[in-house]
Amino acid sequence: MVTKRLRITGLVQGVGYRATLAHEAGKLDVRGWVRNRFDGSVEALVIGDPATVGRLIDWAHRGPVSARVDRVEVAEADSGAVDSAVDGARFQIRQTA
Repeated sequence: MVTKRLRITGLVQGVGYRATLAHEAGKLDVRGWVRNRFDGSVEALVIGDPATVGRLIDWAHRGPVSARVDRVEVAEADSGAVDSAVDGARFQIRQTA
């Protein structure tokens, strides 16, 4: 299992990016969450086996058809980033932070 934190920039708010990422994560059985950021970016924490997390990151570079992704930053996230709300839960859409 790997845990990655993503920060996606571009035209990624107001275009269904979070909902579509959550749908893709559910299809891949990836756990975690996604949320808008006040700076206009989207942030996600994704947890799963390396191959499926890699596929979700590949998707994040494209996003839904209405989005324009300029950049996807991927960082390692430590186990402390996984809170009890994520452990065992389906992929979540969280409030803007």
